[in-house]
Amino acid sequence: MYDVKSKDANEFIDDAEVLASLEAAKKLSADKAEIDRILAKAQKYHGLTHREAAVLLEIQDEQTLNKMYEIAREMKETIYGKRIVLFAPLYLSSYCVNNCKYCGYKCQNDIARRRLSQEELREEVRALEAMGHKRLLLEAGEDDSNCPIEYILECINTIYSEKFKNGAIRRVNVDIAATTVENYGKLKDAGIGTYILFQETYHKPTYLAMHSGPKRNYEWHTEAMDRAMQGGIDDVGIGALYGLYDYRYETVALLMHAEHLEAAYGVGPHTISFPRLLPAEGVDYGSFQLVNDRDFKKIVAIIRLAVPYTGMILSTREGISFRRELLDIGISQMSAGSCVGVGGYAQKGGEQACETGETPQFYLADHRKPLDVLKWLVEDGYVPSYCTACYREGRTGDRFMPLAKSGQIGNFCSPNALLTFEEYLSDYGDDELRQMGRKLIDKEIANVPDEKRRAAATAYLARIRSGERDLRF
Repeated sequence: MYDVKSKDANEFIDDAEVLASLEAAKKLSADKAEIDRILAKAQKYHGLTHREAAVLLEIQDEQTLNKMYEIAREMKETIYGKRIVLFAPLYLSSYCVNNCKYCGYKCQNDIARRRLSQEELREEVRALEAMGHKRLLLEAGEDDSNCPIEYILECINTIYSEKFKNGAIRRVNVDIAATTVENYGKLKDAGIGTYILFQETYHKPTYLAMHSGPKRNYEWHTEAMDRAMQGGIDDVGIGALYGLYDYRYETVALLMHAEHLEAAYGVGPHTISFPRLLPAEGVDYGSFQLVNDRDFKKIVAIIRLAVPYTGMILSTREGISFRRELLDIGISQMSAGSCVGVGGYAQKGGEQACETGETPQFYLADHRKPLDVLKWLVEDGYVPSYCTACYREGRTGDRFMPLAKSGQIGNFCSPNALLTFEEYLSDYGDDELRQMGRKLIDKEIANVPDEKRRAAATAYLARIRSGERDLRF
């Protein structure tokens, strides 16, 4: 049944193909020559097939793992440099008609439910802007009565209409339940950036066992990205919730999903996210296949090797020290100062993820303020980026990937990261961060590949330090 171009979820995520890939991998993983061949291919930055990735998932010896991590590290720095894109999730509504076994918002949980009014939303946006954020990810439970598409569209319009002394929210990404081609077209027309939807689990029997309600329709959910593409959204983001089923199966299937999008629409996923199952209200963990840190790190490195030019996202689900390890081997985007409850930013002053009062969707591991996260990044030599230029300049979908794969995107992303970081330093940083950050900027500006672009970026930095904003390439 396996057909990478098929629009049928049961054919482009064919269970028999996943199982055959995993079975073949067990035998091939004992062949050192095959391992060396796969790693040598990865070093050419051409990506890996799902079958090649399956072989790497079987690696257990530390020497080979360390070699794989080193290749992933070199690959990430070559393609992305030292920049890390930052964003924050914004929860609009906790209403949900589904009863997902792993989620704190499941409908059987007796928790207070609400959605933000437009004035409350403005308060949330003000709090997020005061934290320095320019890029948001909208989140909402599935409930067509309390949270219809019209409400989501109204919220997007409200967010974009809010203007501040230091600018505005420049990019709104959306993570809402699978919907129709027509509704994806409405989201596109509203000016969203990336549409993100996690598959949760690609293993159909587990998917059906985990869900009840509208979300239980495996085909409707799995084919959501096809409909989003058909609706005109060319930047989509996928991910699996690691811990619901065997991580090897999920990783192979996720890469098959990426291959399907590339084959059927000419462009793979713009981002891949790495949520890992965490404690949540009313969730029993006895039946889950939780993924340990060692295996999770291996997953991140392998996906970086398999899809070199795809953004990889890590949330505040992970702790501080482990986040550092994962940044080193593949992660290129991360959330900071997150709240995973409705109305938490204004309520808590944006200081930390809310865990009192409003019930969160799940409990977090990293509670630092964005300012502290930025200092941590700079100490490790990373350039925090609030860049949204590609989206606003039309470098999305099949216009983005050729630039990325040819290496030219560095002439855009590197200077734009530095410019947006300078904006943050000027508008939100304290004296300590300004001193640290400007020293890093002055060092990194020399690494912009194109001489003319480097000179222009230097001039733009001077103009930003003199009060101008939103200069970009």
